Amino acid sequence: MELTLRSLPTADGRNLEYGTIGNPEGKTVVFHHGTPGCVFTFMQYQELLGMGDFFVIAYSRAGYGESSRHEGRTIADVVSDVDAILDAEGRSNYVSVGWSGGGPHSLACAALDPRCTGALSVAGVAPIDADFDWTEGMGQGNIDEFELAKAGGPEYEQHARAAGDAFKGATVENVIELFGDVMSDVDKAAWAPLYLRERAASEYAHAFSKSSDGFFDDDRAFLKPWGFSVSDIKVPTSLWYGSNDLMVPSSHGNWLTKSIPGSSGHYFAEEGHMSIWLNHLEEIAKDISSK
Repeated sequence: MELTLRSLPTADGRNLEYGTIGNPEGKTVVFHHGTPGCVFTFMQYQELLGMGDFFVIAYSRAGYGESSRHEGRTIADVVSDVDAILDAEGRSNYVSVGWSGGGPHSLACAALDPRCTGALSVAGVAPIDADFDWTEGMGQGNIDEFELAKAGGPEYEQHARAAGDAFKGATVENVIELFGDVMSDVDKAAWAPLYLRERAASEYAHAFSKSSDGFFDDDRAFLKPWGFSVSDIKVPTSLWYGSNDLMVPSSHGNWLTKSIPGSSGHYFAEEGHMSIWLNHLEEIAKDISSK
């Protein structure tokens, strides 16, 4: 099964790249990719389709792949893009699922979109103003990146372009090494199968095919007010996270679980940033089905 790709003009003159896959009669699931990522990120987890009755909408966030940049965007801005895609597909209620950098965008839908009936954030970050050390437990590469992103300016612009150039050239041989010290041993093991590294290399090449703007704008969006409070989320919400995550430490999942009313935490001491998806697909599918 393959994604059916589409292009959608927005009301403000941008272009959105998105794709659909699965059973049109099934539950609508909107998938928010990580940072970096694109519409093809979902294909790393496509086996999910055999574990539930889902119609998945994936998309490239503004600035990635064929989606136009939305300079200065906030996390909350994603909701209007999601609604535009839903309207184009004639869909109504949906479950929002975000991984890594897609986690906050999934939570934005849960907080702000009446169509959203439930949400999952898998290895997703917490707001920058949360009352804990936001970078503690991250690999040094992430700590350095967010310090540059916080400052902004030419130095971070250069960093984002260099990262984009590197990931655009991702191959099955180097895709793990591109993550440097933020890839834990359990995540390296999870990505050992050749087909997963092939999917990842293809995904990142497409994500940066036009520019590194999406990556730049994602990091900047994480480090300013999101445009909503997670305490305002009223729909059933699940947080999935592990302690072997060097990109988004478990402190983020702990804080979100405590801060989102009625949310459920799914904590796995042995799992990392990538492995939590790959090793718990069936459980995640059941969680999506329940919302």
